[in-house]
Amino acid sequence: MTDSATTDTVGVFPLLYVKLRPMSSRISIPQPETTDPPPVPLNLERIVRTHGPGLLQTGRSIVLVGLMGAGKTTIGRMLATRLGLPFVDADTEIERAAGCSIADVFRLYGEAAFRDGERRVIRRLLEGPPMVLATGGGAFMAADTRALVREHAISVWLRCPLPVLLRRVAGRTHRPLLNAASPRDVLEKLIAIRHPVYAEADVTVDCGDNNVEHTTTRVMEALALSRRPLRLPVVLEKSRYDVVIGADLISRAGALLAPLLPRRSVIVITDETVRPLYLSKLLASLEETGIEARSITVAPGEQTKCWTTYEDVVDTILEGGVERRTAIIALGGGVVGDLAGFVAATTLRGLPFIQIPTTLLSQVDSSVGGKTGINSRWGKNLIGAFHQPLCVLADVSSLTTLPRRELVAGYAEIVKAGLIGQESLFAWCEKHGAAVLARDPEALAEAVRQACAFKAGVVAADEREEQKTDGRALLNLGHTFGHALEAELGYDGRLLHGEAVSIGLTLAFSLSVKLGLCPQEDLIRVTRHLESLKMPAHVSDLPYRFRIADLMAHMQRDKKMQDGKLSFVLAHGIGKAFTTRDVPEEAVREVLLADGVTS
Repeated sequence: MTDSATTDTVGVFPLLYVKLRPMSSRISIPQPETTDPPPVPLNLERIVRTHGPGLLQTGRSIVLVGLMGAGKTTIGRMLATRLGLPFVDADTEIERAAGCSIADVFRLYGEAAFRDGERRVIRRLLEGPPMVLATGGGAFMAADTRALVREHAISVWLRCPLPVLLRRVAGRTHRPLLNAASPRDVLEKLIAIRHPVYAEADVTVDCGDNNVEHTTTRVMEALALSRRPLRLPVVLEKSRYDVVIGADLISRAGALLAPLLPRRSVIVITDETVRPLYLSKLLASLEETGIEARSITVAPGEQTKCWTTYEDVVDTILEGGVERRTAIIALGGGVVGDLAGFVAATTLRGLPFIQIPTTLLSQVDSSVGGKTGINSRWGKNLIGAFHQPLCVLADVSSLTTLPRRELVAGYAEIVKAGLIGQESLFAWCEKHGAAVLARDPEALAEAVRQACAFKAGVVAADEREEQKTDGRALLNLGHTFGHALEAELGYDGRLLHGEAVSIGLTLAFSLSVKLGLCPQEDLIRVTRHLESLKMPAHVSDLPYRFRIADLMAHMQRDKKMQDGKLSFVLAHGIGKAFTTRDVPEEAVREVLLADGVTS
């Protein structure tokens, strides 16, 4: 029996007249010895829908996952009623399509055939209108099914303790897995195998002996409070990854990263400042999804990006034993991200890498684009490699613990993005910059999204900064000046990178105006915005003295030097940046002198 939605797919499955070996990764039941063929071919594409589109014309389906006895069907029916959605039980659909019970499907065709058909049924259901779907306990264990659910639905894990499950399954004889051994032994084994995978669900609701109404209300509350994070794709010539932006992502890191990891083993590199704030939360999340993790803690600050720390970290990793598919996770700001990324790029000729940036600066700048590296006594980031991450988790909740100075440092990079090529972003900053620095969650998330989207586009067009003009080099707007200021202070923390960039932006626009390239009004607009937020806008804003000769010497050692000429990013106006090496040194000196640098 088929409906109009599935008629064209009948017969897609091969006719299954032979018994298939159960999948080794599943708990299987004994198969009877028989040479008799099944009475009919197994064709689980025959999905019969008896419901309409429901009250909600748009939205996503809700998929309930969990072990047998968790209450997926009972809770699912009530949840569907409250939400005005149709309810579908995947097992019922499978039995209807197969023309026999689940137990008979196992007996006649084997577990492997059942799991394959189950995946096809769920795919067909989720490609239809929104619904509440209760799945069998093993359905979510298939990676392609989980990917399908992530694409089309919101998944809810009904987590239930063993004693409750045992009471609920007592006396059930229609569950093939329970007929293989004692229910306790079966459920204990299933919990060990399946709970780490169920933890990848979007929402987890702990269920106990509460009545159905109470548990359903908890599910609805959890759904109302949960927000799917924004995924911003970074698409490169040979790789692709997502920048995931949202709140409380560190607590969800295990679920978000598990589908991406080559193996469930990671090494977390963090620093002494971030460790007490977020490491335990991250490790607990990883453990929940069965990811083995160990951590390495380094000192905070720019001086950590050095040969000594790099060598110590690599030695620690190798001493502890590491396989090629073990991922390195950077948990911290830009310093940790650059260092950990370079460690990942070079250890065993390259390990998988994940960024979890915890500062605004690292979320909008250094974590995106694959640049990694350490400093030398000759300058910043002169030793490094391009090594793209598997994923970037930008948890905007972590920004609420930052001091204002750190927020200012990150916000300067957002302003920079607008000045380079998106005047609309700079206009947004003029309107919402105060809210960003006041830690407004919505403003922070939107700022991170816009800045990352801009940088992702630039990086995709020029991943390794190989274009002779413009391209990725545009991201260095303000950096030639800023790096010189940082270098003169020895990268000792007295001047944060973003603070130096903030000053560098006004200097770059001042130089552009001096050379007749940019309207004076645009310089005034940039300066006014930075000053209105009490951000450093001039060298004279700093409580330190700088000499022309010293800053010029640092610029001449900058890695952006080409053919002995200074390289600058200048602007024809807001949103109209360009690269050039045709800048007279005397003009640079005059701009610095006018801004408070001494001769």
